[in-house]
Amino acid sequence: MLNKTKDLEKIIKYTFKDRAKLSQALIHKSFNNKNNNEKLEFLGDRVLGLVISQKLLEKYPSEKEGAIDKKFANLVNKKTCCFIARKLNLKKFIFLGSSHRNLERSTDKIISDCLEAIVGAIYLDGGLKFAEKFILNFWKSHLEQSIITLVDSKTQLQEFSLKKFKELPKYIFHKKTGPEHQPLFKTEVQIPNSKKIFGTGTSKKNAQQSAAAKLIKILKI
Repeated sequence: MLNKTKDLEKIIKYTFKDRAKLSQALIHKSFNNKNNNEKLEFLGDRVLGLVISQKLLEKYPSEKEGAIDKKFANLVNKKTCCFIARKLNLKKFIFLGSSHRNLERSTDKIISDCLEAIVGAIYLDGGLKFAEKFILNFWKSHLEQSIITLVDSKTQLQEFSLKKFKELPKYIFHKKTGPEHQPLFKTEVQIPNSKKIFGTGTSKKNAQQSAAAKLIKILKI
């Protein structure tokens, strides 16, 4: 267990004063029904919500509450947590009982809950400052994508370009940077008579959406 926690500390970029907290965050109830990560997951869920809420209010001071709430839901849902957990390769570190080791259908919930348990463990071990640092580090690219406002950006830009120029927007992939568990893709987009606009995201698709949204804003479409 000690080797597991040491290896994971390097990945999450936080060294625990009390490694027992991290160890507990990795224990699924199928492995130990009494001493597991459920309470840490409960706490981590609340800490994650607090940090993301505060960051969204700072990032979008003029947005209406409804729009911020939708962004919040996308940032803390199981899909996003699972995506980050997979990038951290958490499945490798979780202690599972024999009944769960081969149940792929339950993996998403298990690893996303484990991620929130790690947030809770960091909060108990180092306080809100370090929990916030961890969250903003690994949720950074998701926060920057402005998920809700990007959903239809490519479609909106395509319709505008076809209507005005009878041409599709041109997307060119530039590069992939960052570590394997947290990649960042960079893409450019251009339509006739516009500048080349760059966007970044955790996938090529998200990078295209980001670039399209920026160009829409510049053109005031």
